[in-house]
Amino acid sequence: MPRRRALLAAAGAAALPLPALAQAPWPNRPIRAIISFPPGGAIDTVTRLIGPIMAEQLGQPIVGENRPGATGTIAAAAVAQAQPDGYTFLFDASSHAAAPHLVRNLSFNYETAFAPVTQLTTVPLILVAHPSVPANNIQEFLALGRARAQAGNPLVYASSGNGSAAHYSAVLFLQQAGFEATHVPFRGGGPAVQALLAGTTQFHFGTTASSTALAQDGRLKAFAVTTKERIPQLPNVPTLQEAGLTGYEWIEWGGIFAPAATPAPIVERMNAAARHALGQQTVKDRLAQIGMLPVGSSPSVFAAYVREQQALVGRLTREANITLD
Repeated sequence: MPRRRALLAAAGAAALPLPALAQAPWPNRPIRAIISFPPGGAIDTVTRLIGPIMAEQLGQPIVGENRPGATGTIAAAAVAQAQPDGYTFLFDASSHAAAPHLVRNLSFNYETAFAPVTQLTTVPLILVAHPSVPANNIQEFLALGRARAQAGNPLVYASSGNGSAAHYSAVLFLQQAGFEATHVPFRGGGPAVQALLAGTTQFHFGTTASSTALAQDGRLKAFAVTTKERIPQLPNVPTLQEAGLTGYEWIEWGGIFAPAATPAPIVERMNAAARHALGQQTVKDRLAQIGMLPVGSSPSVFAAYVREQQALVGRLTREANITLD
């Protein structure tokens, strides 16, 4: 009888689904990092920087795969449709908040398709102007902008494209500053800065990487930064909040997302690995060199931040009638 009971128990166990018997520990194979922008871009640079350190923590390689195009939605779609098994993650930029308001007929819902893992970085923007602009500080620039708009000869600003962070930051600025300006979009931050240096446009919201050195050597005037606090690269340049634009803040950011329904323990381990990597001094130093600040927020804090960003960008998109065309 004992032998018969043992055989019956073994037969019953064999009939159970495999996951009920045991699950392989995560991760037990390489992890795909789907990157939303081309090689050399901000989020690509961050991914390549922290990926090897995260891999050491997780015990498996993280394989970067660039899927640029369509405001990041090509990469996002690939992750939204992936199995939520912890082997595919989206490394995305702040366009994550703008894309659902700019790109039509998406096959997925940005609000429900992803489980936020962590915010990786922030990138402050700087309000810079051509040296010929007759203003010496942010207050004089605000007065100039209002006077030019009232006279029917508004200032002209460059952005890195319709729906870019530089565009949205300027729209929010103009709303709070109380004047209008003429927008000239370019295909990327490099051409926008070149147009500003040539004097064909008069101001621009540039990244710290693209604008700090130009401001320090006098090729551009730096009037304000878009963060809540001043930045160490330009300690004498005030924030727009200091200039009276209460509550103004605009940053570019990068973060990690998993497909929705990814198990919480996997999300937490991925979060811990990213935070460990961001805490390394070599990573901090390299990020500082390229004008970025490490964050490493919890999944819940990052989720709340993404919701706030999506709501803000949605409002600006509707009010300014922003399109990709």
